[in-house]
Amino acid sequence: MPFSHWIPRLRSSELPAYQLIPELLSEDLRNGRLAPRERLPPLRDLAQVLGLNYTTVVRGFAQARERGLIASRPGLGSYARGSFIGLPLRGGTGAEMTMNMPPELVGHPAEQRLQEAAAQWMAQMPLHDVMRYQDFGGSAQDREVAARWLRQWLQEASAERVLVCPGIHSALTALVSLLIRPGQSLCVEALAYPGLKAIAAQLGTQLHPLPMDEQGVLPEAFEAACKTTPVGALYVCPNLHNPTVVSLPMRRREQLADIALRYSIPIIEDDAYGMLPVAVPPPLADFAPGLTYYITGMSKWLGAGLRHAYVLAPTAAATQRLAGALRAMTVMASTVSMGLVTHWLESGLGQTWLEAIRAECEWRSAFARSQLEGLGARTHPQGFHVWLPLQDRDDGRCPSADLAAALRPLGVAAVASQAFSTDRVPPEGIRLCLGGALTRDDCGRALQAVVDALARCREGAGLP
Repeated sequence: MPFSHWIPRLRSSELPAYQLIPELLSEDLRNGRLAPRERLPPLRDLAQVLGLNYTTVVRGFAQARERGLIASRPGLGSYARGSFIGLPLRGGTGAEMTMNMPPELVGHPAEQRLQEAAAQWMAQMPLHDVMRYQDFGGSAQDREVAARWLRQWLQEASAERVLVCPGIHSALTALVSLLIRPGQSLCVEALAYPGLKAIAAQLGTQLHPLPMDEQGVLPEAFEAACKTTPVGALYVCPNLHNPTVVSLPMRRREQLADIALRYSIPIIEDDAYGMLPVAVPPPLADFAPGLTYYITGMSKWLGAGLRHAYVLAPTAAATQRLAGALRAMTVMASTVSMGLVTHWLESGLGQTWLEAIRAECEWRSAFARSQLEGLGARTHPQGFHVWLPLQDRDDGRCPSADLAAALRPLGVAAVASQAFSTDRVPPEGIRLCLGGALTRDDCGRALQAVVDALARCREGAGLP
């Protein structure tokens, strides 16, 4: 019987049962008897197993919740939190350890409001309205709400040029297939989103890497490519670049847009992270509106599992062409995701959640800077990933791939620079993600694991 091993301790302890319950939960988490994220039995059932009063068990779980040992969600009951550090990879895949995911605000008041609004929306929505096929790109309401949301960053966003699609990845796939003709190349940053590399490989698209400096991609390299190579489009991640955390300064955006205009090169502006900063420079779409496909989504601030993104095409005609390409690949976005996100944004809850995510990212970013001080780590005040360059380390004993491989079994979401490289000569460095299921305590343990690993390298002791 689960938790029956508590009974001897409860009977022999001098502590009141409600004070002992958090200690027993903590012990079970430390010794592996209870796994983080494991569902806990209903409290009435547990009280019956333990021979305790129901109120006593409720009081004990309340103290455990205050200590961060457990969490509760309406309709799901209670589950163990524990530490993410040291957990084995799940399901035979390391995806959960390498995807760049925002923090999960478990138990935050904003999360409760989102859940309540979702339940209300589902209860009121006629079932067949979310089970039918719809025209690609979202309903008129979905697109109008999307345009209003985007106007925080693009004043000229209009519903006629916005498409709702199932995630940024699908939009990138459609755009690469639409814009890059046989014999042409896609200009990309020397370090770029690994998913784009996979898309290019699948479609047989040639990538043309552009060198970068501490401010991002070099405009002169883009112009040189336009002069010497058949370029089909430019792909750029302008804000909180993945993995380097760089945001392109305004002058560089102007230069890239000017070159694109002079050579009539379409721009794919992947602004996956652009919602996070409190303020960002104007998008490239402002400087080259007739050429730029602006993409943003929900994966880096609301929830990656929603698979929900917006594309603002440069013209109405381009919108129709892109809709055709997306329809051929994905048919349509999920009506449930579309309706739910539209409801959250229209009600103002999306903005409330975004502000809560920003606040949590600010704490984690500041904490990372303090823990990695002196190691050259790059962060953004509202970002949740860290770029840790290693090429300047004089000992040469911490190759990126080896360090990332050593850290991941410890629960540290580390990815080596090789995963992002488009020119096959990546700088030594790793990206650390401080989001996902990691709690604040987990972040501390993860960052300490990084510091310890680097110290072992310096001492010649080898990686853990």
